[in-house]
Amino acid sequence: MQISEKTDIKKSQPSQDESFSAKEFFNRQWEVYQKVLNNNYMGHQEIYDVLHKLLAEWSKPFTMLDLGCGDASFTSGALLNTQITEYTGVDVSTAALVDAEQNIALIGCERKLVSADCWQFTNDLVQDGTHKFDVVLISFALHHLQPEEKERIINNIRTLLNPHGVFILIDIIRREKEDRESYIQRYLGNVKRDWSLIDPQEYTMVENHISSSDFPETQSWFQTISQKLGFSNFTPVYCDNLDTTELLCFYR
Repeated sequence: MQISEKTDIKKSQPSQDESFSAKEFFNRQWEVYQKVLNNNYMGHQEIYDVLHKLLAEWSKPFTMLDLGCGDASFTSGALLNTQITEYTGVDVSTAALVDAEQNIALIGCERKLVSADCWQFTNDLVQDGTHKFDVVLISFALHHLQPEEKERIINNIRTLLNPHGVFILIDIIRREKEDRESYIQRYLGNVKRDWSLIDPQEYTMVENHISSSDFPETQSWFQTISQKLGFSNFTPVYCDNLDTTELLCFYR
């Protein structure tokens, strides 16, 4: 299997009005997300500083697979002055990948950017059996899946890792014994209090997204899955001061 750009060909095309509406909605969501990033509301600066330290300590040249890479703006910063030799970024948004190409170009390593569903992409790579990576990164994406889907993807990632490779997960994490509803209410409370530049319409978009699409697990759930799937070590590396987001390492 050669890694190259994939194009999703749908059986039917949306009408012009539907296409415009979907594009307008995506653009609006992207604008809100950029405001969140620019104001560091989700703590990207701190957590990617930790990621940079981890990657800078890698003792030999390494390759990375970045699933759900988006525009790779924070990842490119974390990769500066590391020994990365090859970066593969996968995202469903071709618009984001255009920006990712420019951001990763600053690193100076070989790069491959793939337009595809990143979860299906892991299935394809596992079935192909010819691609391995030293580092696999998923940042703020895995929580959209249900538990059995998360386990399947993590199992795929283990298969795709080279010996002594690491799966790095950056994501929202529930407290132990905290259910999903309690986590969401706590998180939205933080949004109301701290995201001061988000207007009421934008807050509604954030609330709707989190309420419908976020399914965080606990740290102990990930540790159990790590042991079940045969990772050699599971290490929690970072937790933000709001106790909502963590960086976890699963070592092959």
